[in-house]
Amino acid sequence: MIVAIGNPVYDEIQTPFVRTEARVLSGCSTNACLVLRKLGYRDVCLVGNVGPDFLEPFERDMARFGLAYDVRLSPQTGGFRLIYNHSGDRTLDVLGVAGPVRHLPARWEGTEFVLFGPILQEVDLDLIRQVRERTAAPFFLDPQGLVREQVGGRIVHRLHPQMGEIVPLFHVVKANEHEAEVMTGIHPRQDPHGAVQAIHAMGCAIAIVTLAEAGSVVYDGRTFYDIPAYRTVARDPTGAGDSYAGAFIYRYLQTEHPLENLWSIACFASAVASVMVEHTGPDFPLTLDEAERRTQVLLR
Repeated sequence: MIVAIGNPVYDEIQTPFVRTEARVLSGCSTNACLVLRKLGYRDVCLVGNVGPDFLEPFERDMARFGLAYDVRLSPQTGGFRLIYNHSGDRTLDVLGVAGPVRHLPARWEGTEFVLFGPILQEVDLDLIRQVRERTAAPFFLDPQGLVREQVGGRIVHRLHPQMGEIVPLFHVVKANEHEAEVMTGIHPRQDPHGAVQAIHAMGCAIAIVTLAEAGSVVYDGRTFYDIPAYRTVARDPTGAGDSYAGAFIYRYLQTEHPLENLWSIACFASAVASVMVEHTGPDFPLTLDEAERRTQVLLR
């Protein structure tokens, strides 16, 4: 079983290529769960909060994708209005905020990985410690929701005051370039190895920094792995890092000696992310066969 903790959201998305007609299902943990299910991993549980405003659509979406979930009611469902420019930069305006996650699923036996993918401060250090008391499974952190704050209805990035205590609890930490710069003070486009090394030095076993069309870099304390991006047109970058996380976990668990095969694991994650950015919303047509085909292109 893989447990993914973080509130689902319903977003409005506008890019130079597409514009959603209504709010669509998204969220870091949610997108990672969708990837895992589409790749064939069956036992996934999404943990978070939704409001009565989107409870029925959420339940329909979970049934449609075959996803198990343990959600509690919040006054409203989280969501953002994301507007991207031609350079891929975006603004995030808040459409709704769900409450903090305070509950945990009753079942933990058989847990192989725990993903923490908060979207806006709904996960805290106490919750992470509670989960650690229940399972010895490795933890994966996407820190996006830990380095976001809402100011006047818009999202800004700021360093979480407890980040130095949070990171050592995780086996894998994956940040995008903006999050990595907030966490380390190093611009990853100028010094990708310095940025990923600085995250690793905070206490995780494997650090990853994703760089959109420039690929990603992985560091295990010994070797830097410069991972290429699969060449494609990014019609909607939303969820690219989330899908990378889900795919990384999937292939990591499939690999007999994962620490000796981080290059191929990360190439698989990069390939899966390339499928996500070609589409908008949860109905991206990911298959294991297509992920494997794109991975082979990257491995050549």
